[in-house]
Amino acid sequence: MESNQPQEDIEQVFKQLLKEEIYSSQSEIVDALNARGFTNVNQSRVSRMLARFGAIRARNTKMNMVYCLPQELSVPSVSSTIKSLVHDIDYNDNIIVIHTSPGSAQMIARMLDSIRKTEGILGTIAGDDTIFVTPRKGITIEDLSRSIEDLFADQRLESSN
Repeated sequence: MESNQPQEDIEQVFKQLLKEEIYSSQSEIVDALNARGFTNVNQSRVSRMLARFGAIRARNTKMNMVYCLPQELSVPSVSSTIKSLVHDIDYNDNIIVIHTSPGSAQMIARMLDSIRKTEGILGTIAGDDTIFVTPRKGITIEDLSRSIEDLFADQRLESSN
């Protein structure tokens, strides 16, 4: 292969490599691309492609930290609706679990924390794409879950500028 291949070709091979979920460093990705004939690729370019495609480091099935593409390739923007960042809201007798787009949970949890007393939220715990919400004493899980769903229905993220 020539080193001046179209950008689409390198991006397609790059995505395929990340789907393999075996590359734990940028230099390993560079080596893999070089081995496939993309000789003009360096660590800086791989770093830019990782950012452009929203790649994350996560544990694979062998529990190794590797680069991979998130399930959803969209990156939240200032015009994203909060509803589009929330994939699922479910609850049991004690806790509400909110599943979000990768990287969105902490932002949404912070928003919930800012209105917690008026909505009946005792507190939240957020990871990368999952939020646990617990109600204040006297608030039912069903009512709080419905309130949270209503809250997300029409909200839009605002730019801080």
